[in-house]
Amino acid sequence: MANNNEQQKPGQVQVNMTPEVEKGVYSNLTIMGFTPTEFIMDFVFHHPGMPRANVQSRVVMSPVQAKRLMRLLEQNMANFEKANGVIALPEDVQPKGPISPFKVN
Repeated sequence: MANNNEQQKPGQVQVNMTPEVEKGVYSNLTIMGFTPTEFIMDFVFHHPGMPRANVQSRVVMSPVQAKRLMRLLEQNMANFEKANGVIALPEDVQPKGPISPFKVN
């Protein structure tokens, strides 16, 4: 963001944020769909054990912007993991030993 003392460069956008938006919302589930002209992302908070969940925010963007977002997320995730270690997803971890809860002799 450029402040009032900085001169804005051509093509640069000054972005403002209201205090309400600045607080952000927490999401632990994302649902995504698309049409030929847009991507729709619903950011949901699902409380574990509850049968219902509420959409906290919906973001709609063009396919071009969605691809830019994907690249930005990939770049930032790589930077984060380089600084903090790899994030292991439960679905990517192979179980060790038998899957059955019963002991195998």
